[in-house]
Amino acid sequence: MSHQTGIAASEDLKKFFASARSEGGVRLIKCGIESEQIVLLEHKPVVGTWDEDYDNVMLGAIVKEQPCYIFYRLDTQNELGYQWLFIPFSPDDAVTRQKMLYSGTRSTMKMEFGGGLISDELFGTNINEVNLDGYRKYLTSKDVAAPLTIAEEELAEVKMQHIEAATGGKSATLPGISFPIDDDAITELIRIAQKEVSYVQLSLDVDNETINLAKSCDLDVGELKDAIPTDNPRYHFFLFKHTHEGDYLESIVFIYSMPGYSCTIKERMLYSSCKAPLLGGVEGVLKMQVAKKLEIDVGDALDEATLYDHLHPQKDIVRQKFAKPKGPGGRGPKRLVKKTEEGQ
Repeated sequence: MSHQTGIAASEDLKKFFASARSEGGVRLIKCGIESEQIVLLEHKPVVGTWDEDYDNVMLGAIVKEQPCYIFYRLDTQNELGYQWLFIPFSPDDAVTRQKMLYSGTRSTMKMEFGGGLISDELFGTNINEVNLDGYRKYLTSKDVAAPLTIAEEELAEVKMQHIEAATGGKSATLPGISFPIDDDAITELIRIAQKEVSYVQLSLDVDNETINLAKSCDLDVGELKDAIPTDNPRYHFFLFKHTHEGDYLESIVFIYSMPGYSCTIKERMLYSSCKAPLLGGVEGVLKMQVAKKLEIDVGDALDEATLYDHLHPQKDIVRQKFAKPKGPGGRGPKRLVKKTEEGQ
């Protein structure tokens, strides 16, 4: 997977990974995300057997409110070397955006370390899930039921977060179809929610049924219309920087572009059905504040004035309806005049 987000292992961490894999004297490696890089936070040496060392080093590495990645070296080996347990730790008390950032970078973390050496993955939200007793319970549960692959677990987890966000956590029928969002797309959505990038474009992989990152960059409002494809539908998130009534504002605008009927019926249906769950996810999970939602067929009309008018429409002047004016005063009440017969 390409590192379009820029969040990758630092050079120092890559060198440490290489030595730890080859020498075998490291029992635990703890990593975290700092300044948009994955860095080494701490490491512990091998002292005894894997189960003798486990709680001694693991309990000291876990911080209650701090997400992290932990690699724990087991005593078994394959043709590549010692096998490792990968533990993405994401405590419930952590900030939501931070949890999503770590979730979105998890596949990158495994790839940087070397997936062939990871024998298993243990996801945890509290210390009882990742201590020795928790790991043994996990191994027992694996023997009882056929486990999903790591890739299947990732897809299920992201999709579940997406569905829960779209439905508010209720067991209701979705207002559309919820496709899982790939890691790169999640990370870039986090960045624009934090206003670190000004434009994110997402596409649907119709065959694999996923939402993928198509483009992420910094755009001026004058360049926005050229970023809208003329032959494919897309979802767009744009950070519109402008001034309104003397105040500087940065408003996120969601744009759903569907270029006429040049797309297949299946594409049109899927893009339309996935839109609501996608917006539910970014607003519910990422806490992204979407100021305006637009639907367009082409991007030619997307200029600064148009976006401004959508965000700050002129208020209609409500004209007061006046009652029929009263007649001039002093005339007194109307008199009832009785028509008499002629000659009387």
